[in-house]
Amino acid sequence: MHITSLGGGHGLYQTLVAARLSEPSSITAVVTVADDGGSSGRLRREMEIIPPGDLRMALAALARDDAEGQLWAQTLQHRFGGTGALAGHAVGNLLIAGLSRVLGSEQAALDKVAELTRSHGRVVPVCTQPLDIEAEVAGLDDDPRVIRPVRGQVAVATTPGTVRRVRLIPEQPEPSPVAVAAIRNASLVTLGPGSWFSSVIPHLLVPGIVDALNGTAALKVVVLNLSAELGETHGFSSERHIHMLTQHAPSLQIDRVLVDSDTIRTTAERSFVARAAAGLGAEVVYADLRTVDADGTPTNIHDPSKLSAALTSLFRAAV
Repeated sequence: MHITSLGGGHGLYQTLVAARLSEPSSITAVVTVADDGGSSGRLRREMEIIPPGDLRMALAALARDDAEGQLWAQTLQHRFGGTGALAGHAVGNLLIAGLSRVLGSEQAALDKVAELTRSHGRVVPVCTQPLDIEAEVAGLDDDPRVIRPVRGQVAVATTPGTVRRVRLIPEQPEPSPVAVAAIRNASLVTLGPGSWFSSVIPHLLVPGIVDALNGTAALKVVVLNLSAELGETHGFSSERHIHMLTQHAPSLQIDRVLVDSDTIRTTAERSFVARAAAGLGAEVVYADLRTVDADGTPTNIHDPSKLSAALTSLFRAAV
């Protein structure tokens, strides 16, 4: 099993931990590069590099479980405090930025950090240039019909309005050839979970990525979010999440949509989700995917062990 996972942020982190538990032959993380906030935003503006934050998190997720690997994973994630020039910066972001300058490319830097962490896989940016996200947002004026543009990942993720559509700036970015090859050569590809408009859908707006997804022989699985997020997908149903994929990538073909069994309980809603998934050529599969806290209360975080079991089961059933 060769797994390629598309996404960013905490959603991709959980997916990569799940992928490791499946013990595949290889793992490749294809990561969004549109972050413009915090440490990543500062570094992309000051150094004109792709934002390293989501890439750093993916590297931490794939770090080896031994003492050396976990020391590096902890170091990558360590964030400086205080009020000085380094305040808020993650060590891993600075390391990736520095190595990019020394080695001449971000991909070489990521591969070098992967050596330090004795990584279980490879981390690849979806593009080799930083991207911006611009959203069409309704509900920011008294008249709900008025659509306003909102630019920037942080602004889109936190907008009090309703996101209708997003686009990338520049609109035709060149995909990383390594990312395209990882999708085409995979036997299992995952998309999501994560921030739908800022971590998941942007992959589908990069020319060549949808073609690679449609051209691969891999089993393609969309892992649906456990709930709508405050801000960009507030009030969205599971059905609407799927419709957004179809709206932004009409030619996209997927094999399975993996949904937590407690997220959608009614027969009527499940029928709506099945109809939406059919627009992608996909079958909906339900499984228990939630992490449970110490009190036995289900959370809105995917449990890597449960997600690993579900993905492995889907893969075995398909081969």
